[in-house]
Amino acid sequence: MTMDRRDRPLVWLHGEVKTPPFSQAARLEAGYLLRLLQQGESLGLPHSRPMPAIGPRCHELRINDEAGTFRVIYRADTDAVVILDVFLKKTQQTPQSDIAACKRRVHEYDRIDEVGE
Repeated sequence: MTMDRRDRPLVWLHGEVKTPPFSQAARLEAGYLLRLLQQGESLGLPHSRPMPAIGPRCHELRINDEAGTFRVIYRADTDAVVILDVFLKKTQQTPQSDIAACKRRVHEYDRIDEVGE
């Protein structure tokens, strides 16, 4: 699949999707879902859910794998899909430290974006 010039780029601020720790199937699913986001698709449950605790337009992708459930925290901007974090979720609730780190990354990204304009 080639990238269309109207597609939004992925901006990776933290984390990566690779095997290991992702299985090949989970890595392919993550890639497929991220590609849909690049094309402007709006994903809902069970694949994605809003994360208002992080900020507007922030969501988490849920990728089930044999090792557990991976999360890809992202923000869907009009000009990019910003990847804030990738991790294996081990508890029911997202740890506050992960939420705080994602909020910090969003703030830093927005500050850099404002300076660049």
